[in-house]
Amino acid sequence: MPDSDSIRTARDIIAKSHYCTALTGAGVSAGSDIPCFRGRGGIWQKYDPALAGIEMFRKDPGRVWEMARELIALAGSAAPNRAHCSLAAMEKGGLLKGLVTQNIDGLHQRAGSRSVIELHGSIMTLRCLECRSDFDLAGFNIMKEYPLCPACSRVLKPGMVFFGETVPLGALNESRLLASTADAMLVIGTSAVVNPAAELPVMTKGNRGKIIEINIEETGLTNSITDVFIQGRAEDVLPELL
Repeated sequence: MPDSDSIRTARDIIAKSHYCTALTGAGVSAGSDIPCFRGRGGIWQKYDPALAGIEMFRKDPGRVWEMARELIALAGSAAPNRAHCSLAAMEKGGLLKGLVTQNIDGLHQRAGSRSVIELHGSIMTLRCLECRSDFDLAGFNIMKEYPLCPACSRVLKPGMVFFGETVPLGALNESRLLASTADAMLVIGTSAVVNPAAELPVMTKGNRGKIIEINIEETGLTNSITDVFIQGRAEDVLPELL
C-alpha cells in the first residue's frame, strides 16, 4: 500500500494548488497490460527499434506497418485503468488543469480526460508525409492493407513520433506553457530523463512549484527536485490520492 504520510502530504499540496498539472509515462498504462517499449514483453523484444525510424518508413513502409498493426491492436484492445480514470476525475473536479503524456495509446482520452497534450503523438491517428494531412485511424482498415492518403495516395504513417522526427511544435509549446504555469505537478510512471519531457518538471520547480512523483522505483528526479515521492503502481496510488 502507498505510504499514508506521503499520500496526505501530496493531497495537501494538490488542495492548496491553483494550477496542478500532470506528466505521465509508460507506468500509467502498465496497469492496462501495455508494456514499456524496452521492458519485459515490450515491442523491442520482438521488433528491431530501427523500424520506428522515419528513414526506415520512407524506405520500406510495409515492414514498419507490420509492427504498427501490432501496436494499434494492443492499444485498441486495452482499457483505461484506475490511474487513467483517477486523472480524468481530477480534471473533471477542477483539481487538474492539464496533462502531458509520453504515451501514444490514447487511453487518457478514453478515460475521459480532455486537456491532454501528446508529446509523442498517437498510434490512433495517421499522417501523410507528403501533404502533411492528419487523419483519424477509425476511417481506415489498416489490418488488411496499407492506408493511403485520400488526397495524394501516399502511404500514411502511424501518428506516433518516429525516431528522427521532432516533437510537434504545438505540443511542445503547449506543454512548456503548462509546466511553467503550474504550481504543482504530478510526475507519474516516468523517469523523465528524455527531453522534452525531462525539462517539464524542472520548469515547474523553477517556478517554485511542487513536484509529486509516483513510481514503482526511485528515479533521477527523486532526490533532486521531487518534493513528495510515493512508491507504488499508478493504478494503486492515484485512487488513494483522489
